[in-house]
Amino acid sequence: MKIAVVCANGKAGKLIVEEAVKRGLDVTAVVRGENKSAAKNVITKDIFDIKTGDLAGFDVVVDAFGAWTPDTLPQHSVSLKTLCDALSGTDARLLVVGGAGSLYVNSEHTLTVSEGADFPEMFKPLATAMAKALGELRERNDVKWTYISPAGDFQVDGARTGKYILGGEELTLNSKGESVISYADYAIAVVDEALNTSGKNVQKRISVVAE
Repeated sequence: MKIAVVCANGKAGKLIVEEAVKRGLDVTAVVRGENKSAAKNVITKDIFDIKTGDLAGFDVVVDAFGAWTPDTLPQHSVSLKTLCDALSGTDARLLVVGGAGSLYVNSEHTLTVSEGADFPEMFKPLATAMAKALGELRERNDVKWTYISPAGDFQVDGARTGKYILGGEELTLNSKGESVISYADYAIAVVDEALNTSGKNVQKRISVVAE
């Protein structure tokens, strides 16, 4: 299996590359500068310049793009559209490193995490931008996408336990009543999904939480 990880130099991207390499997969890092990931194969290109030919031959493309400043938040939509356009009509799967703010907290799917009273005000612009990108992604039926939301507490330096619970559109809590996962365990879930050939999660949002 050939996997491309776009924005492989980021925190999530690096760990996803590392996990895929550990499993012996053929991994290519797509970066705009010097490759700092564990991948031996490299495509040096800005995400906004990616075209269909750049991604030809890959079975799975992982979008690990992230933007956090007010002026760059719209890039979540722009970058995702760029990748979708590049993969449109192909058999390659697109796995998107998503956010937790858009997960639903009720069965009617009318209330999201970011709309809750306890959601930090400082993260609302990011959650809004990522939710907008997800909404636009849901309109794409020409791409085999899967959006993967982490738990609410997404821990950069959290331990790699190798265990997680797979959820869907709603915020899932573990046996301790927590919504938490480390970047390392999230990376495991992403690679597991890359290897999932059942097709059951195509054009769906899934979520992961630590056991």
